[in-house]
Amino acid sequence: MQEFVINSLEDLPVTAKKICDAFNIKKQMPENNCLAFYGEMGAGKTTLIKEICNVLGISDSTSSPTFSLINEYLSEDGTPVYHFDFYRINKIEEAYDLGYEDYFYSEHLCMIEWPEKIENLLPEKHIKIQIEILGNQERKILIDKVE
Repeated sequence: MQEFVINSLEDLPVTAKKICDAFNIKKQMPENNCLAFYGEMGAGKTTLIKEICNVLGISDSTSSPTFSLINEYLSEDGTPVYHFDFYRINKIEEAYDLGYEDYFYSEHLCMIEWPEKIENLLPEKHIKIQIEILGNQERKILIDKVE
């Protein structure tokens, strides 16, 4: 497990780069392609995802897919990256209806907000990212590979 502390939003680009480097996060990953973001409302899950997209060279506008459940971002080379937000699902069947398997097992990067709603569906191997609020802009990020 690795720990990162962000004291302000200005620290985020450097921290996102360190996270990508430490866990070999790329647009296409044969294993551990699902990043599960845990944290309370307002912890900064979407903000960190946006910064990871910046590190990966994705210039598409990134935002939380709260109502659509999934956003697809395309990198400059056309590689898709998927961003899920399961906050509003009421039943796990909604993830099945979405066809989650096609995304989670595609080898394309999948970043998942509120994974606790679909925890039984996460691939056996994934990366768990826990964000804790320490202060107004201060966050502690704990990251671990689940294997």
